[in-house]
Amino acid sequence: MRLSKAGARRRNGALNPRGWSVWSLPRPVVVYILTVEAFALVVVGFTATVVPITTQSLIWFAMLLAGEITHLEAARGIERIRELGAEGRPHMHLQSIWIFAALLLLPPPLVAVVIVVSYTHSWIRVYRRRGVLHRKVFSACSVITACSAAGVVLKLGTGGFLAPYMPHLDGFTGVVTLIGAGATYFLVNYAMVVAVIIATNPANPGRTALGNLSDVLIVNAAVGVGSGIALVMTVRPWLLPVLVATPLALQIGLLLPQFQAAARTDSKTALLDPSFWTEVARRELIRARRLNSTLGVLIIDIDHFKDIDDSFGHLAGDEVLRAVATTLRDQVRGGDFVGRYGGDEFAVLLPGTAGEELRIVADRIRQAISRIEVSVHAINCEEPRPISGLTASIGAASYPETAAELTPLLLAADQALYDAKNTGRDQTSMAG
Repeated sequence: MRLSKAGARRRNGALNPRGWSVWSLPRPVVVYILTVEAFALVVVGFTATVVPITTQSLIWFAMLLAGEITHLEAARGIERIRELGAEGRPHMHLQSIWIFAALLLLPPPLVAVVIVVSYTHSWIRVYRRRGVLHRKVFSACSVITACSAAGVVLKLGTGGFLAPYMPHLDGFTGVVTLIGAGATYFLVNYAMVVAVIIATNPANPGRTALGNLSDVLIVNAAVGVGSGIALVMTVRPWLLPVLVATPLALQIGLLLPQFQAAARTDSKTALLDPSFWTEVARRELIRARRLNSTLGVLIIDIDHFKDIDDSFGHLAGDEVLRAVATTLRDQVRGGDFVGRYGGDEFAVLLPGTAGEELRIVADRIRQAISRIEVSVHAINCEEPRPISGLTASIGAASYPETAAELTPLLLAADQALYDAKNTGRDQTSMAG
C-alpha cells in the first residue's frame, strides 16, 4: 500500500515535534498541560513498586482489558458521534467503567496501563487517529492523576490497605469510602479538563465548558457499574461476560436513540439530514485545520431520477433512494459521514481524504451505484418491477486545496457537480 502525498505530510508532521499542534496553544496552557503530564509520570514511577504484581492481579488485568476492548469495539460508532457533539465541552465516556474497576482491583502500574491502552484504543479505533493527539494524552494523564487521588481516599478509608481495595470495602464505612473515591475520581479529572477547555476556548462562555448534567450522570453511572464489576470479579469472576453486556446494552439502548434523535436522520434513507450533516462538516473542518490535515466533500446526484418518479411513482423512487443510501454507506469508511443533501442528491464527508484519493473514492461510488438492482412496486403494476442501470454525477472538493471555509467548499463541490452533469453526466468532476 502506497502512502499518499497528503498522508506522508501528515505522518511526517506527527513525527516532527516542532509540528505538533500543542505548541500553537498559549504558553500558560502549554505549561499547564506539560505539568499535568509530568505529574502523571511521577505518580506512575513513584507507585511502580508500592504494590506487588501477583498472578491474581494479572488475571484481573487481562479480564478488564478484554472487557474494555469488547465494549468499545461494539460501541465505537455511537462514541464517534458523541465525541463530535462534545466539541468545546468535556467528553464523558463509559471507559470509566473499566478504569474505576481497575483502580479498585489492580496495582497502580497496571491501572496506568489500562488507562493508556483504553485511550490508545479509542484514539485508533473510535477517532481513527484523527483526534487531536495532545488532547488524548492530556486526558489520559488527567485520569491517571484522578486515580491516584481516589486511591488515597481508598487507602484512608480501608485503614491503610493497598490494592486490591474491593475486599476491604464493607459496611457503612465501605460505602462512604467508595462514594468518596468515586467523587474524587470524577471531580479531579473534571476540574483539570474544564480548566484546559476554558483556557483554550476563551471566546466560549464558561458555562459551556462545564458540559451538561446528563454527561456528569454518565460518569457517575460508570463509577457505579465499575464498582459492581470489581465486586463480581472478586467473588464470581465467571459473571464478567454478563456485566460486559450490561454497559453495552445501556449505551446502545439509551444513548443511541438519544443521538439518533439529535442527529435528525432523514426519514426515507436513515442518513444524516442536511442540517446535521452540515454541522458535522463544520466540526470536522475545525478538526482538519487543527491537525493540519485534509477533508474531502462529495456531492452526488442520481442522473435522470425524475424519470424514475414519473415512470414508476414516488414510492418506487423512495425505494431507489434507500438502495443508493445503503450503497453509499457500504462504499465509505466507518469514520466518514453520509447525508441526504436534498431530493436525489447525497453528500459524503471524508476526513483525511483529498486529491487523487478523493477521485478514486468518487469513482468507486459511481461504479457501485451502476451495479444497483432494486425491485420496486410501480404504479399500475401488480408485480414488482426491476430497476437497474443507474448512473450518478459527482462533484468533489477538498480542504485546503479548494477552499479554507465550509461554505466556499460546499459551493465548489456543488459547482463541480453541475459541471459533471453539463458535460455528459455519469462522471466525477473535481473542483478547481
